[in-house]
Amino acid sequence: QVQLVESGGGLVQAGGSLRLSCAASGRAFSRYSMEWFRQAPGKEREFVAAIIGSAGITYYASSVKSRFTISRDNTKNTVFLQMNTLKPEDTAVYYCAAVPDQLITTPAQVDYWGQGTQVTVSS
Repeated sequence: QVQLVESGGGLVQAGGSLRLSCAASGRAFSRYSMEWFRQAPGKEREFVAAIIGSAGITYYASSVKSRFTISRDNTKNTVFLQMNTLKPEDTAVYYCAAVPDQLITTPAQVDYWGQGTQVTVSS
């Protein structure tokens, strides 16, 4: 079992930055791939970024590539999402996810979810 708790969301103006954190409890954190998804009002949950457990390889949705950076600190069981140059279309609830050591971009295949943190970008 893995429990995930996100923090760091908030209200920011377009062009600004936010850093989300996700603290994980449970064993073998380093063996999990950690991912971020987001869900905007009226839209389906979508993949944002992932960092593969053992290799630390990162993947990004095209809409956030070059603006967002995912990283992890295995000593603190924490994954981060640094979001720069935010746009109003980035407004969503952001969810942390843990999956076995692979890349998963389909929400239905995710094993563990956090409760989500709201990010609102004003124009």
